[in-house]
Amino acid sequence: MDESTKKTPDANSPLGGRIALSADEVAEALGISRAHVWKLASTGRLPKPVRLGRAVRWSRKDLEEWLAAGAPSRDRWEAENGRRKA
Repeated sequence: MDESTKKTPDANSPLGGRIALSADEVAEALGISRAHVWKLASTGRLPKPVRLGRAVRWSRKDLEEWLAAGAPSRDRWEAENGRRKA
């Protein structure tokens, strides 16, 4: 099989096959600017990102579930999913 035709199990996902996405990747997947991603994050409109050293990443799985739920605010999203605020 050609390397270009191999796909990861989640490659058909709208957010790609990566486990964690950068702000640029989130922006591309959502069709918005990187600046808008940061504005949504700072105002609590995106799921909470994780820090990996200096890098900030969003869980692809969390983003997909958040989108499927209608993109609620972070507070509502965490309450509905039994997540703790950090």
